[in-house]
Amino acid sequence: MERVVTVVPEEGLHARPASKFVSTANEYDSEVRVGRAGDGNTVPANSMLAVTGLDVRGGEDVLIIADGEDAEAALDALESLLSSPVEEDADG
Repeated sequence: MERVVTVVPEEGLHARPASKFVSTANEYDSEVRVGRAGDGNTVPANSMLAVTGLDVRGGEDVLIIADGEDAEAALDALESLLSSPVEEDADG
């Protein structure tokens, strides 16, 4: 299964958004990969270094690919994460 999602957080897939993305991908048994939509290159979504290395910015489209029994649930969760602005900490 695959899905193209527009990245909403201004930081793109860097720092906190990337950390949440990788953490969420690791919650599922499916193999999940991510990359810029249209370029054909994907990296493991469970690798912080690989995800931040994509240098994806807010407003860009990414392709998320999931393969496994819980692929649809993984795609739903990751799409929801990327489609929402990053919430600031209450004390931040």
